[in-house]
Amino acid sequence: MTEEIGTEPKEEPVLTKKELKAQKKQQKKAEKQKKRFDRNMAKRKLLFPANKRGKHVMRLMNLLRVLFYPIHFLVYPYKLHGHKRVADGACIFVGNHYCIWDVFYPARTTWEGLHFLMKQSIFSAPVLGKWASMFGGIPAMRDGSDVRTLMDSMKVLKNGEKISLFPEGTRNKESDEEFLPFRGGAALLAIKTRTPVIPFVICNRPHVLHVTHVMFGEPMEFTEYYGKRMTAEDYAEADEKLKNRLYELREEYRTSKKKKKKDK
Repeated sequence: MTEEIGTEPKEEPVLTKKELKAQKKQQKKAEKQKKRFDRNMAKRKLLFPANKRGKHVMRLMNLLRVLFYPIHFLVYPYKLHGHKRVADGACIFVGNHYCIWDVFYPARTTWEGLHFLMKQSIFSAPVLGKWASMFGGIPAMRDGSDVRTLMDSMKVLKNGEKISLFPEGTRNKESDEEFLPFRGGAALLAIKTRTPVIPFVICNRPHVLHVTHVMFGEPMEFTEYYGKRMTAEDYAEADEKLKNRLYELREEYRTSKKKKKKDK
């Protein structure tokens, strides 16, 4: 077979011994992480049965609540506002994300178990991976394309349990005013399983020994979409409504704060 005129065969880049060694090391690391991920996922307990009172309780999580709530409150004091007592049963907590301690805020509104959507790499970590599996964590791809994430989340919700997720996908280190772009998924889960969403917004970035204010809204149900043949645009519209609700909650908090100052 003749080559086209004016073209030359591409030569494969020759790697140095150092680069080959680094490449092999990276491959071994990736293989080790995959094995650890598969092992943790195999041991994971996804569904927690309801007790005689109909509550889905994670006893280990409740133990850690008792141990760490006081410590967290002393280091990162906070105050919850609004709809801060959530009923038993399935719901989806959706809020903005500043730091790792944000997981405490939705957990503080209930004594039922709570499944967190976490980035997939956490389940490959030596210690965190085991803990995430013990608490029924759900691994999520950064781009939201993992079908397993959706299926696991739907199983949990249909079992009457709770899920918490941060649609920004990562911690917001850029702005205290604007949220990062929301990744789709929260509205889709709520509509497909007909589950209420509990929106919450962290009104100010958490700092050591400074009070963080967190506003919880009333449960949202996307009933206008139930039974409708949904399109990608419909889901995007529902996610936008959810994001706007978070902005509204933060504004409600700021307005009430200004009113209190005027009344003094």
